[in-house]
Amino acid sequence: MIFNALVVEKTGQADVSVCVQEMTEDRLPPGDVTVAVEYTTVNYKDGLCMQANNGLVRHYPHVPGIDFAGTVEASDDSRYKPGDKVVLTGWHVGETHWGGYSQKARVKADWLVPLPDGLTTKQAMAIGTAGFSAFLAIAALEDHGLMPEQGEVLVTGAAGGVGSIATAILGNLGYKVAAVTGRPETADYLKSLGATRIVARQEINTASAKPLESETWAGCVDAVGGEMLARVIGQLKYGTSVAAVGLAGGAALPTNVLPFLLRGVNLLGIDSMLQPFDRRLRTWQRLATDLPLDKLEAMIRPAKLAEVPKLGVEILNGRIKGRIVVDVNA
Repeated sequence: MIFNALVVEKTGQADVSVCVQEMTEDRLPPGDVTVAVEYTTVNYKDGLCMQANNGLVRHYPHVPGIDFAGTVEASDDSRYKPGDKVVLTGWHVGETHWGGYSQKARVKADWLVPLPDGLTTKQAMAIGTAGFSAFLAIAALEDHGLMPEQGEVLVTGAAGGVGSIATAILGNLGYKVAAVTGRPETADYLKSLGATRIVARQEINTASAKPLESETWAGCVDAVGGEMLARVIGQLKYGTSVAAVGLAGGAALPTNVLPFLLRGVNLLGIDSMLQPFDRRLRTWQRLATDLPLDKLEAMIRPAKLAEVPKLGVEILNGRIKGRIVVDVNA
């Protein structure tokens, strides 16, 4: 059976081509479960995977797409049967294994999670890897003592995928959310998601000459990294934490140990790639209940498979607001 997939092919030492091609199932990689993909999304890594010399893709031709949701068509694993709705995030799918930018995908059963009750496949991809990571960050902060009465929680990169969903969840859980954005036009959008204050990016995107500033934040979900993360660490209240979940602002961290030694702050690294099945399942079940679905709908920007290359460039340049949901069958 012929189906469509977005294929990245190497055309030179420093060049790739990206286009929708017709494909047959015999070209799919090995796996236990074949899924008819319904929806996928566009993440920062997806943008990278469509660029030459990206450091993620090792073999060409390649089908990117680090997450997807759809219906099982065939399964060699007793946990899944044809007709089951499933979600996939992580496990280097879309990087070293063909991913979700295709009408069909074949993957290991261990990588899948049943679609939670209360969510459609479209809503699951409006959440996607970004929302999954955002909730892991919030859960880590709460595991380290974060409570609503402690004060404002900062969300950096708030208009992006991780930030939008973190803002909506925190607001729904009763937290006061200070949302950082470099795009003033997103202020009303962020307030509609639950932000109680908008912080201009220029106020916080450079490292301070002082290792410690006034204790301001009860916690932080950081999707930016770099100098902004360093600045936030010096502004955290005593004994609080920042969950680092992205590096759009760079991987270097120009800070020192004083905030950790004198204020007992915690830097929590959030990895969504290799989370065990039980935690994945619990996280998706919590997302289905703790994320207001009306606010999720407000984040969605629909797209078709052929639009993905352009959107990949937009996300690398920080121009995406909310969540792109790609209907691979449109």
